[in-house]
Amino acid sequence: MPKVVDNQQIGPLIWKMQVEVPRLVEKAKAGQFVILRVNDHGERVPMSIAGLNREKGLLTIVYQVVGKTSALMTTVEAGGEIADCVGPLGVASHVDNWGIACLIGGGIGIAPIYPIAQAYKEAGNKVITIIGARSKDILFYEEEHKAVADELYVCTDDGSYGHHGFVSDKLKELLDDGVKIGNIMAIGPVPMMKVVANLTKEYNVPTWVSLNPLMIDGTGMCGGCRVAVGGETKFACVDGPDFDGHKVDFDLLTARLGAYRDQERKAMKRFLEDPHCRLAESVRQFKYPDEVNK
Repeated sequence: MPKVVDNQQIGPLIWKMQVEVPRLVEKAKAGQFVILRVNDHGERVPMSIAGLNREKGLLTIVYQVVGKTSALMTTVEAGGEIADCVGPLGVASHVDNWGIACLIGGGIGIAPIYPIAQAYKEAGNKVITIIGARSKDILFYEEEHKAVADELYVCTDDGSYGHHGFVSDKLKELLDDGVKIGNIMAIGPVPMMKVVANLTKEYNVPTWVSLNPLMIDGTGMCGGCRVAVGGETKFACVDGPDFDGHKVDFDLLTARLGAYRDQERKAMKRFLEDPHCRLAESVRQFKYPDEVNK
């Protein structure tokens, strides 16, 4: 069973976990993902790779408490174990030297663009990174991105830190200023990725997005993670998770992501009513689930 080396809260409802899985880490590449289970009776949940320490064999994932399983993950203390961690899964992000490459991360998407930014930098690109959150208190990984990016722009919806506005506003500003971006990778909430893709289509800048549809087995057998790209059905687990943002049907993706929202909320409610749940107070403080699901 994989050992959890560290599991700490880094923001409101946001946690960072490091798992010791040396064989997985040895083969993993930026842009791929893993599927883990907290216990033998738990569901299998896909998690983006947020960091790889090959020397120590450590996998880093950053997750937000949005349901029962992610809440349960926070109860695993350093030195504990999880049932399993399978990967690397999916196709690694395409890496080339485009001259100037731009990474855009919104919300929890700030984490998985980090290893991709490292790969882009190693390929010789000038890296421009734009990260955004609703407010300063839920922003994270700023120092990590600052260490990699040649230019880092931080945005907050409420103006509490950095640029007052959305990541797409800062991107448009750069494009309007004539910055010759050769490739863009955007990861974050579906509405954010949709806005970015629609914007860059006008400027004819290649744009990739990492999709997060419902997923079960992660090997292309169940078909649960199907998405529409360029009018064709693709499976995010084996054909992605990266796809051409200009071809993704974001409306269909949004509809499918909400298919089991009622069941997810009921499961979370039962979990929080457990007298041994130490998350109940902090979750209520941040108005789960309505606030989280905005």
